[in-house]
Amino acid sequence: MSDEPILVGRVGAAHGIRGEVRVKAFTEPMDAIGDYGPLSLPDGRRLTIERMRTQGDMLVVKFREIADRNAAETLTNRDLTIPRSALPEPEDEETFYHTDLIGLDVVDAAGASIGTIVAVPDYGAGDLLEIRPAAGTSFYLPFTRAFVPVVDVKAGRVVADLPEGFLAEAKPEAGEDGADPSTSEGERGA
Repeated sequence: MSDEPILVGRVGAAHGIRGEVRVKAFTEPMDAIGDYGPLSLPDGRRLTIERMRTQGDMLVVKFREIADRNAAETLTNRDLTIPRSALPEPEDEETFYHTDLIGLDVVDAAGASIGTIVAVPDYGAGDLLEIRPAAGTSFYLPFTRAFVPVVDVKAGRVVADLPEGFLAEAKPEAGEDGADPSTSEGERGA
């Protein structure tokens, strides 16, 4: 397991005159951002949460190291990170940190390479795996047991069970649209 920085929040605007800032937390629940100890800025400075409160979908945070509004304004749009080692291990085999999935190889049931996980977005309907094949454009796969029955973080791979034709290439007839059928783009399955 690498100990690269994990993004847990982003500082928004200064709030008031006493050095508070608005923070968009990426933890669940959002106030869990205070459970990991000092937070790091991209420039290496560390910030300690002195107090925080919820305000809508944001937190209002007072960092011990920030004394006034002027200092708070210098933090606007800065990322807040923690080392991966600060995160507790998942409670069960079915729970994964997105950061642990990114970079894993994706193979089919026979072990043939499909690609590599490059992102784990959630656009509102559940987590997706963005997979980049060795050639061609990346595609999305629902991160469900039906599509991804095996996740083996230690082995560095996931097994994908793709429906027939999921990665089939569209092959237009020669001359149909002037395209060379050997260079057609792949279809993105649903």
